[in-house]
Amino acid sequence: MRAVGGHTVREGRFWHRRAELVYYDAGEGPLALYAHGGYVSQATEDRMGLFDWAPLLDAGQRLVRYDARAHGRSTGDPVDTDYSYAALADDLLALLDHLGATEPVTVMGASMGCGTALHAAIRAPDRFSRLVLLIPPTAWSTRQAHAQANRESADLIEREGVDAWLAAKAQQPRPAVVADVPEFPPTPAERVLPSILHGLALSDLPSPTAIAALNQPALILAWADDPGHPLSTAETLAHWLPHAELHVSQTGADIRTWGERIAEFLTRPQP
Repeated sequence: MRAVGGHTVREGRFWHRRAELVYYDAGEGPLALYAHGGYVSQATEDRMGLFDWAPLLDAGQRLVRYDARAHGRSTGDPVDTDYSYAALADDLLALLDHLGATEPVTVMGASMGCGTALHAAIRAPDRFSRLVLLIPPTAWSTRQAHAQANRESADLIEREGVDAWLAAKAQQPRPAVVADVPEFPPTPAERVLPSILHGLALSDLPSPTAIAALNQPALILAWADDPGHPLSTAETLAHWLPHAELHVSQTGADIRTWGERIAEFLTRPQP
């Protein structure tokens, strides 16, 4: 990744808990830190063409995105507990320390990254000024079945290999709203994938009571008809977060406006 919307991207690396994490830093201005979803990477997300980050940079934001532990170009060990939302939040907070962030920043996350961002915000609320939560994952009452599916997937990979898991995933219908988005192989190595799946099975979003204590303005961006990212999670977050707004996309074209929506949200005067 050498440029986003004409903005030069600077690559950085740091070590934390036995792993080297790779991040990508672009633009100047208030810092917005983004965590991606499970199995992909920042480069993969760019190839998917789903999220457009150029509006944030054009609006005078500094955007830092990173490859989660064992994803993309970051390293990681086959240790289940390294991939819980809480452990991934520890990586995010360590990156803030590495960047020398002394003022509150915007934290953004999609799916697994949404869980990462929320756990980081609960643990260190004073470090964050705004929350942007993209496609919140299964949580609370819907989480148990998802966790069991992750454990079964981990067992399948260990028994038959990653190709068997990918073949099973290919049989599952995709949400219509992202049916035209290209799919790519998972970026974590096969030796680590079962641990990632087990770590996600150990995870859930923070409790609604804990979430209700977050006072930051929050933008929640969801899409329709996706069992892995049900609207029930997004709607519950919008209910419990004191200063939240929710936008639900029904089409791929509308999803591609999210960059502009986020830029407008981040440059809006604080209430």
